Amino acid sequence: MRVLVTGGAGFIGSNFVLRTLATRPDVELTVLDKFTYAANPRTLEPVADRLRVVKGDIADADAVDPLVAGADLVVNFAAESHNDNSLRDPSVFVQTNVVGTSVLLEAVRRHDVKLHHISTDEVYGDLDLDDPSKFTESTPYNPSSPYSSTKASSDLLVRAWVRSFGVRATLSNCSNNYGPYQHVEKLIPRQITNVLTGLRPKVYGDGRNVRDWIHVDDHNDAVWTIIDKGVDGETYLIGADGEVDNLTVVKTILRLLGRPEDAFDFVTDRPGHDRRYAIDSTRLRTELGWTPRYTDFESGLSATIDWYRDHSDWWAPSKDDVEASYAKTQRPLSAP
Repeated sequence: MRVLVTGGAGFIGSNFVLRTLATRPDVELTVLDKFTYAANPRTLEPVADRLRVVKGDIADADAVDPLVAGADLVVNFAAESHNDNSLRDPSVFVQTNVVGTSVLLEAVRRHDVKLHHISTDEVYGDLDLDDPSKFTESTPYNPSSPYSSTKASSDLLVRAWVRSFGVRATLSNCSNNYGPYQHVEKLIPRQITNVLTGLRPKVYGDGRNVRDWIHVDDHNDAVWTIIDKGVDGETYLIGADGEVDNLTVVKTILRLLGRPEDAFDFVTDRPGHDRRYAIDSTRLRTELGWTPRYTDFESGLSATIDWYRDHSDWWAPSKDDVEASYAKTQRPLSAP
């Protein structure tokens, strides 16, 4: 099978590439990535002799078309994904997430190539902290940020191309991924590397915002399960029952690194900050037979901490710039 992985040098995409090469030796991989700040070329260096890497933009039809023409399957991880950045400049999110997806859809339509489209649970908006319900495949879209609204747009484009033009595609919406090779601007690696570099972790608002965490390997195994067994035109939600509030995440990181659990600072909240995400992955588990391996969030987090401790050469070059960027918008806040 010849697989084109768009966004294959980013966090989830590169982990998908590494895991695929480790578990599916017959798959021939090509990576298309724009190599923005969020992609690290070093991630794929150990497997450079086993795949083709092309620098390019999924919104560039001339770059996309010949790669799609030579593939049996396209897995679309390419996206601008950082909420804070989408609040500063939504235009790049529209270009990559909306225009880029439309270009990709036209290419797979033209060459009759199967597509799997990766998306997020953020398209559903948020849930109240005391609401027992979870997101399902039938939950209406209600995005809150420029990021989530552009991802919602991309999902709807895929669904429309399936229905209008017969494109062969499956979709998945996942909860928050964590694990190795994640850029230090994101919550978990940022707080881990803060502690490792002697900085105090930062918590938005009151810290009670809940995210449904899943290890990146579990997510990518689920993606392959959907590719292998899923029904074209259908959406599957990927989650591992990992609901944890941000305050608990930060305190757990501090404890696992041998620091006092109160050695962090509250900062002003992000505008429009969603309160709670929660995924019901029943359909994926019952219809397709997928189950997560990392069912204990703390053990997965501990392994992630070990990876960042052992790979400072991978993340250190971007750490100062990330903290300088956050310093422009985050202000100290008295404890709620």
